[in-house]
Amino acid sequence: MEIVSLVDVENASQEVKEAVKKHLEDGHTITNEKRTLLHNVPAFWALEGKSYEMSRELKRFISPRAANLFEYAISVENDCLVCTTYYKRYMESIGVDINNVDYTPEEELVIEYAQAIVRDRKNIPQDLFNRLKEKIGEEGLVVLTTMGMFMIANNYFNDILHVKSEFLE
Repeated sequence: MEIVSLVDVENASQEVKEAVKKHLEDGHTITNEKRTLLHNVPAFWALEGKSYEMSRELKRFISPRAANLFEYAISVENDCLVCTTYYKRYMESIGVDINNVDYTPEEELVIEYAQAIVRDRKNIPQDLFNRLKEKIGEEGLVVLTTMGMFMIANNYFNDILHVKSEFLE
């Protein structure tokens, strides 16, 4: 059972309605995680708005598919059912069978990093850092790591507050 109720957007404050309107106009959907975050609009923008901004930034350094697989891999490694089902559905919508993926070398590299930062953030192999810097540079590594931290924050938010996946209801 969820810890915090889902915001009823239609009966919410004007501030919430405006945030939802802008988010939808930007091409995003309103998920159960977002309806939970909408109890506080600054919290919503901090986690969701900045997360989407970092995701766009990440796509300057790696392919969109690699970026989505990176975010999915973090969620799988963290065992976050909400984000895992969200990304699995998203990947299916773009024609990727997540159970049968022919990964590119770039995708394998960022998935390896995703798994490493979740498993043991203090002991990531130097060789992995070297390969990432060779592929995406230091700025790209900063962006990739920042996006990873946003995904971990999303995973933790959902798990701590027992947010239910709208795909499993």
